[in-house]
Amino acid sequence: MNDKIKILRNKIDEAEAIIIGAGAGLSTSAGFTYAGERFEKFFSDFEEKYNFHDMYSGGFYPYETQEEKWAFWSRYVFINRYTDAPKPVYENLFALVKDKNYFVLTTNVDHCFQKSGFDKSRLFYTQGDYGLFQCSLPCHNKTYDNEEIIIKMVEQQSNMRVPSDLIPHCPVCGRLMEMNLRSDDSFVEDEGWHLACDNYVKFLDESRNKKTLFLDLGTGMNTPGIIKFSFWGMTREWPDAFYICVNLGEAYVAERARISKKSLCIDGDIGEVLNELI
Repeated sequence: MNDKIKILRNKIDEAEAIIIGAGAGLSTSAGFTYAGERFEKFFSDFEEKYNFHDMYSGGFYPYETQEEKWAFWSRYVFINRYTDAPKPVYENLFALVKDKNYFVLTTNVDHCFQKSGFDKSRLFYTQGDYGLFQCSLPCHNKTYDNEEIIIKMVEQQSNMRVPSDLIPHCPVCGRLMEMNLRSDDSFVEDEGWHLACDNYVKFLDESRNKKTLFLDLGTGMNTPGIIKFSFWGMTREWPDAFYICVNLGEAYVAERARISKKSLCIDGDIGEVLNELI
């Protein structure tokens, strides 16, 4: 492990471009766990009434009323978007790359990168943001900041219900609002999403012939085509690219990727690895 961390340190130091791919494992390492003690602390009443045992399942539960649904979602968003992660994993990552030429591609939707100091123009949140609402249809391609209404829902909810007048409706067509999270073809890719996508494509174009490090942190096989598979492909094709995956229990490169001589896997807790690097 020590030898692998030394290689990672050297690759970061010598890289002319660093492309970070971040998945759920990074936020889990930072303490944003969705089951166990943290779930019981914030959702024991929901668990008792609805018999689900983690936050992820609660997001798909077929609540009978919007008042119940938004009681769950407001709590969920508040603790996973508007409070800081328990551990400084993102801050430590930023300390390592802040003076480097970096870009972040992430499937996480908890906003931890920006809260930790990462430059917004160097971030591409592909799957949405807990901090945004969109029309449920949607009738137009715009998203809306939800911090104010989420806090009101948390403060004013009672018996696992929010007041009816806090249920969000689209300001254009009047339909119910939804979270701006990619789950089907109704996901809104707004102006900010497209700008971030363009910035990412531009960064890739500029990095193709540089000494580039693809740093895969905590991605699994839920949506591997977004980060993992694309990183493997670019590492194989780019002359001076190198791929490093850090993930507890899921650090690997498939043989078919054909990058065994241009890759390194570190099976360990991301936060602990970052501490060693610092």
